[in-house]
Amino acid sequence: MYAASAALLGLTGCASTSSVEPAPEAHHPDCAEVMLTLPEQVGEYEQRRTTSQATAAWGDPAAVVLRCGVEPIGPTEHPCVSPAGVDWVWIEHEDHSQLISFGREPSVELLLDQDYISESSMMDVQAALSGPVQEIEQVRECLPIDQAEALGAEGADSASE
Repeated sequence: MYAASAALLGLTGCASTSSVEPAPEAHHPDCAEVMLTLPEQVGEYEQRRTTSQATAAWGDPAAVVLRCGVEPIGPTEHPCVSPAGVDWVWIEHEDHSQLISFGREPSVELLLDQDYISESSMMDVQAALSGPVQEIEQVRECLPIDQAEALGAEGADSASE
């Protein structure tokens, strides 16, 4: 039993620390609540240490990065998805997907590395991390796509205030 525990400690001690830039509002008290409720594992990836406040990473190298305290996103044409009760604005980049919680201040950002997180598993990641994000009060919500499209000439925003 002792040898197994020592081996496990040795393995966890070898995990590298992920360098993550803190968000501007990382010091917000709601971010502390989010951080206290994060899961140790997201999908197949174990949580690992990060270099800054109100950040988390899963996988080595980091497949999923979370930053609490990012600037809230306003109305946008980017799609909004709502797994597990949290609205997320989904922004595709060349090598990763960026998801920003909508209608919660401070906002939470997820960065999903496309080399490790498939499009089909992105919803699972969002669902796993939506519970902790619900610690932040929701003050706005995304518009359903049909309502956003109905805005048409007024600016088809997928999110409203």
